[in-house]
Amino acid sequence: MASLAGELTAAAGAAFDAMGLDARFGEVRRSDKPELADFQCNGAMAAAKAAGKNPREIAGEIAAALKSQPLVLSAEVAGPGFINLRVSDAALSARAEAVRVDPMAGAEKAADAQVTVIDFGGANVAKPMHVGHLRSAVIGDTLQRMLRFLGDTVVSDVHLGDWGLQMGHLVTELEDEQPGLIYFDAAFTGPYPSEPPVTIEDLGRLYPQASNKAKADPARNERSQKAVAEMQAGRAGYRALLRHFIDVSVEALKVDYGFLNVSFDLWKGESDVDHLIPGLVERFKAAGLAEQSDGAWIVHVAKESDKKEMPPVMLVNSRGGTGYHTTDLATIQDRMETLTPAPERMLYVVDQRQALHFEQVYRAAGLLGLIEESRLEHIGFGTVNGPDGKPFKTREGGVLRLADLNNMALEEAQKKIEAAGKMPEDMGEDERFAVARQVAVAALRFSDLMNTRLTNYVFDLDRFTSFEGKTGPYLLYAAVRIKSVLRRAAEAGHQPGAVAVHEEAERALVLQLDGFGAALLGAREKRMPHILCEHLYSLAQAFSAFYGALPIASEADAGKRASRLALADAVRHQLETGLDLLGITVPERM
Repeated sequence: MASLAGELTAAAGAAFDAMGLDARFGEVRRSDKPELADFQCNGAMAAAKAAGKNPREIAGEIAAALKSQPLVLSAEVAGPGFINLRVSDAALSARAEAVRVDPMAGAEKAADAQVTVIDFGGANVAKPMHVGHLRSAVIGDTLQRMLRFLGDTVVSDVHLGDWGLQMGHLVTELEDEQPGLIYFDAAFTGPYPSEPPVTIEDLGRLYPQASNKAKADPARNERSQKAVAEMQAGRAGYRALLRHFIDVSVEALKVDYGFLNVSFDLWKGESDVDHLIPGLVERFKAAGLAEQSDGAWIVHVAKESDKKEMPPVMLVNSRGGTGYHTTDLATIQDRMETLTPAPERMLYVVDQRQALHFEQVYRAAGLLGLIEESRLEHIGFGTVNGPDGKPFKTREGGVLRLADLNNMALEEAQKKIEAAGKMPEDMGEDERFAVARQVAVAALRFSDLMNTRLTNYVFDLDRFTSFEGKTGPYLLYAAVRIKSVLRRAAEAGHQPGAVAVHEEAERALVLQLDGFGAALLGAREKRMPHILCEHLYSLAQAFSAFYGALPIASEADAGKRASRLALADAVRHQLETGLDLLGITVPERM
């Protein structure tokens, strides 16, 4: 569905083209001065410079052409060649009605839909997630929701960390505690028990125990490294334990991710591509891209245009082991070979501090021809900080577990709801808990997503759970209030009807509704969810102004009442649609 801005841009572009000028000069956007115009076109100045003509003369001809458009109420030239446009009430009325009945709430599919893999989450097996995992989870999940909504084919992969030293620590520590387990008999080849010999609580205890011992005792650390090497070499008992560790961890991870409404299509890890690594290394060697250096195999990825030093990719270290560079390259190969259709683009939603690593991997992948380097994108983000401006810690100075953060948000949401008196008296305990959880998730997700992705932000749970200000709970309450208005009107026998826009508050609200598609496409193009957040917050504010300026369900005139109820319903539809793309569910009542 074309927006008003889109229709005006097409009309202005055609007018420029008719004058022998580039149609791109016809771009129309919302006016910087809404008191003077709804939209503006600034292309006449650039067109005049390109054609060597007077900008006001060009603007005058374009304005005259636009005045003939049915949706244009007025087109006036201002300043050196700005074209101020005001659209008709009829056009606004039609647009509001279209938004209300459109499954996409006024948005339209992207013209360049792609097959995209989104790699996000990055949780580690046997390690509890912490607050640092929040951003990757909610940004990655929001991107997959938005891209799918706009027509992209998306496959999301959690890309578990399941192949490092922590696996060796777990194997050796478990052997110390339960040496009689069949997994430690090197002569036994299976079958192994289907039930895991550990719980997630065991893993949470075993890993730090082993890690602390290894820090104090080099021999203990060497033992864990040896276990990792044997596991990677295919020792059956250790591989069977690894599978148990992964299965137990994934079940626990799904609880924390589930609280945040985060989901994945694939739960693959580094271990899933281990079988590809020998062949991959040989491909680099055969292509003349790998060379030996101090016993290691490396790939030079520096370019002449580099302004900073670019270290080589470590393909195989001097001990014969492989690290993140190699497993990430093998993962790219696996995706290109196993996913149907093959990915056209891969997005990696990972902390900005890992930018160098991904630049190295992308260059190596391009050199080998796994995929074009330009089709691999690092979607970096800043850190979640405490009041001191440093990465968020607990009061004791430790890293805050994500599960604890989720519980803190839930408790704070319950307090805020109770203090604000937001719950209806007839609401039962189960429904109250469900609403509190929705408020908590809205607080956590929106507080993260509303920030420009690359910036750091200070975590303030008291502010984020507030029902006032630029918060998730505020948007929830705005949507619930609209539902309440519509429900009470229906109970009184009043239903939405044809939208007929006349008042300034109505005009402003419809113009805000019209920006949904552009906000979504902008968020997709820039991989910046905060653009959608800004639109939804502005829409909620515009509805609040409309609600305060004009009676809706209480309007005595039946036609106006039906129109305003329909306009309110259009806002509800777009708010709910947009919030769902942010992973936020709106309660029926509050």
